[in-house]
Amino acid sequence: MNIVLLSGGSGKRLWPLSNDIRSKQFIKIFKGDDGQYESMVQRVYHQIKRVDKDATVTIATSKTQVSAIHNQLGDDVGISVEPCRRDTFPAIVLATAYLHYVQGVSLEEAVVVCPVDPYVEDEYFKALEELGNQAQKGEANLVLMGIEPTYPSEKYGYIIPMGTQPVDMVKTFKEKPDAKTAQAYIKEGALWNGGVFAYKLKYVLEKAHELIDFTDYDDLYAKYGTLTKISFDYAVVEKEDRIQVMRFQGEWKDLGTWNTLTEAMEDDSVGEAILNDTCENVHVVNELDMPVVCMGLKDVVVSASPEGILVSDKEQSSYIKPIVEQLDGQVMFADKSWGSFRVVDVEEESMTIKVTLNPGHKMNYHSHERRDEIWNIISGQGTAIVDGMQQEVKAGDVITMEAGCRHTIIAKTELKIIEVQIGKEIRVDDKQKYEFEFEL
Repeated sequence: MNIVLLSGGSGKRLWPLSNDIRSKQFIKIFKGDDGQYESMVQRVYHQIKRVDKDATVTIATSKTQVSAIHNQLGDDVGISVEPCRRDTFPAIVLATAYLHYVQGVSLEEAVVVCPVDPYVEDEYFKALEELGNQAQKGEANLVLMGIEPTYPSEKYGYIIPMGTQPVDMVKTFKEKPDAKTAQAYIKEGALWNGGVFAYKLKYVLEKAHELIDFTDYDDLYAKYGTLTKISFDYAVVEKEDRIQVMRFQGEWKDLGTWNTLTEAMEDDSVGEAILNDTCENVHVVNELDMPVVCMGLKDVVVSASPEGILVSDKEQSSYIKPIVEQLDGQVMFADKSWGSFRVVDVEEESMTIKVTLNPGHKMNYHSHERRDEIWNIISGQGTAIVDGMQQEVKAGDVITMEAGCRHTIIAKTELKIIEVQIGKEIRVDDKQKYEFEFEL
């Protein structure tokens, strides 16, 4: 099975656990088979591999999410990186070109495209395999998955099939309706459009060549920033006559808000939290190193991270996005391919960050023009390189770097560092990278 997972969005409806670097799909709140907490993307990836251990998984995403993906899934997963955001049609075309031109997948093979963050059971991925097999038959140019609706939702578009067979030709599509109209659609036999579909690679590449002048993946990537922003539905689906829909009746949830997310949580709390006996339907997700205590609350979600603290009625939590969009603060934490960081203090001319480097990983060899840095090693062992000079480091060691000084650190074991940045102008873009040319 070839499967493309669309991983985009900032997940602002799940603030403060999500930000521009860590979207909702990277939040670890689900218990895995080993009892450890895992994220949506980890859960989905493991489910795919359980159903088809040989599945080729490619994640279509922006540059800001690449580090988090490698951090959580390792280096084996394929990634189609969008140089900038251009909506779903360019993203899907780029991923399709990546599969064919880079990975060598045949133009005659089918690929399944779906969001990275549904809350589903393994039967969903068995259905995706069937969806791909149906597309492989070539009876239609596109095969969509239609979710059997459980209520007249206003959040989804609707697919109306020709009949009632497990696989049917599509009669028409309907945009997101109000509840009354949705009820009428359901009586007509409509299915939720969950944004899941399959096609042969040659079909989408042919459509792409009709709209975009490019030769191969590298050429498309180079021109990506000039492409028109357009959705896959508008560019392809609405103009295609030969479309089938395959019904899916299993569990399927879109965990896009705190209200729906907490419904899928196995425990009332993740992190350090105490809920007294008078609390009803209360969920806490706490990423801070301090306890959260809840007493006498009902239908409430509490979430705490370095970005901020949310205390909300569960129903009202769905309307948080416009409020969060007014916030313009420092990104306080992120998972990276090499580990993670968390800002612990911000002053006018200094910033203090706790950095965790995974064993065998390193920072880029880099310098800063407008700030000095001090590394306080608090645990682990590694090798620091400062202006070409190597030094073995361990807990208790302190390394000082002046502005303009080239530096990096390599972790032999898990390495935890308190990094203090000092300067009148501390900015994310004050970073010059250099080629790493050292033998360790």
